[in-house]
Amino acid sequence: METIHTLLFVLQVLVAVALIVFILIQHGKGADAGAAFGSGSSSTVFGSQGAGGFLTKVTAFLAFVFLANSLLLAYLATQSIREAPTSLLDQPEVVVEQQVTEEDIPAIVDDAEQNQDSDLPSLPIE
Repeated sequence: METIHTLLFVLQVLVAVALIVFILIQHGKGADAGAAFGSGSSSTVFGSQGAGGFLTKVTAFLAFVFLANSLLLAYLATQSIREAPTSLLDQPEVVVEQQVTEEDIPAIVDDAEQNQDSDLPSLPIE
C-alpha cells in the first residue's frame, strides 16, 4: 500500500509541474492584439492559428488528471487513518512470557557471611 502512495505522489508532482509549464506557455487573450501589428504569429510551430487549441486541450487533460489524482490520494489517506488504532485501548494486548530459571533468582545470603567479604559496616538489627 505504501508503494501506491509513493507512485501517486510522484505522479501528482509530475502532473503539477507539467500543468504549470503548459499554463505558462500559453499566451493570454491580450496577446492577440500584438499579432495585428506584425508580431510574427504565423511562423509558429503549431501553424498559423497558433498553439491555442492544442495547449488548451493538454492543459484541460492535465487538470483532470491532477484533480482525479488529488481525490484518490485524499481517499487513500483517509483509509489509512481509519485502519490505525485511535487509542491505546484499541491495540491488541502483547503478552511476553519469560522462562525463569534458578540462576535468575538471587540467593539469600546471611548477613554474617556478607560482612566478612565487605568493607562496609553491617546495618543495625532491631
